This record gives sequence, structure tokens and C-alpha cells, in this order.
Amino acid sequence: MASSSSLPAPRSRSKKPLGKMTDWLRQALLRKPKMPDSSESTPSDASQSTSQDSSPPLSLHSATSPSSPPKQTSDSSSNRWSKDYDVCVCHSEEDLGAAQELVSYLEGSTASLRCFIQLRDATPGSAIVSELCQALSNSHCRVLLITPGFLRDPWCKYQMLQALTEAPGAEGRTIPLLSGLTRAAYPPELRFMYYVDGGGPDGGFHQVKEAVMRCKLWEGGRGGRDSA
Repeated sequence: MASSSSLPAPRSRSKKPLGKMTDWLRQALLRKPKMPDSSESTPSDASQSTSQDSSPPLSLHSATSPSSPPKQTSDSSSNRWSKDYDVCVCHSEEDLGAAQELVSYLEGSTASLRCFIQLRDATPGSAIVSELCQALSNSHCRVLLITPGFLRDPWCKYQMLQALTEAPGAEGRTIPLLSGLTRAAYPPELRFMYYVDGGGPDGGFHQVKEAVMRCKLWEGGRGGRDSA
């Protein structure tokens, strides 16, 4: 009887360690980190979405891509070649020789200015008035060779008024060259602007060229400091 009563005791002791092991496993399972849900974003996903959000839209990429043409920069001659001529010389018929000398000086300088002089560059058969108006509008600057013959010629006065009409507010675009006249004879229509005195040794040609260059016919122009 003593041996049979001692048998249950070890069985009851063996249940206690088993129960502790079961509790430990249960707690370990409870402490096991949860697997990230597919609906939750991981740090890598967050960084990926952040990088995608921070990147500019496709249209900006395409605007700066190497395959697309570069943005138009200020070309040193883009403004200059927007017109056919740099200078339109207005003169009377009796001053043709002086006008040709001025044109030769401007075209032969290092600036290589493109000049329009009516008797040389007008299209044969075209109307005189329309040809003059087109030359004035297609020139960056206008030089008025004002002489006694210029003041006597009604056609020259028309050229002067037409030049003022083409660019009434463009300072420096109309350049009067006063030759053989006193200041008192300076046309009243031009009293609001300075003139070049043609009484010097070179007839004022160098000063005319400097004035044309100061008009900055093209971006980043040479500023009119080149020598003839």
C-alpha cells in the first residue's frame, strides 16, 4: 500500500514544470514582434514615396533633358541681325558725295556697319516713298546729314519727319549730323536731341560711329570703343 500511495506524488510534481514551460512559451509568443501588415508602409516604402514626391514632374525633366534644345541665350548678334541695316543715311541729292564718304567710313571701320544709302541700295522700279519708309523701319539707327541743301529740300524734311515718326521715343536712334550750318540753323523739330558737329577734321564721322555703337545694336555690343 505504501508503494502505491507514493506513485501519484511524482506525477503531480511533473505537471508543475510542464505548466511553467507552457506559460513561458505562451509569453514568448506574445512577445514575438508583429509582422508588418501589407497596408502599413515600411521605412523603405516611406523613403521611396518621399523621393518620388520630392522629384519634379515629368514636364520639368523633359524641359531640362539633354535631348531637348537648350534655352535661348542672349546671342551677341541676335538683336543686330533682326534688321537689314545698322544705319540709314538720309541726305539731300547735292550732298551725295558727303553721304558716300560717311557710308564708306562706317562700313570700312572695324564695326563693319551695314548702311543704307538710297541711290545705291534702293530697289530699281520701286516707289521712292515706300522704299524709304521700309529702309527706315529696317534700320537700327538713322543718320540725318543736315546741310544747307538738306534744309532747302522738301524731300529731306519728309525724311526727317519720317525718321522721327518711326522711333519717336528711341533715344540715340536718330543721329543728326550738322554740317556747314550754325547752331541757329538747327531744325526746330530736332531741338530736343543733341547733334554731331561736322566741323571737325573728320567731318564728325567718328562721333557718328560712336553714337551708332552706343545704341547697342546687339546684346553685349562692343560699346563703340573700336577704332576706325
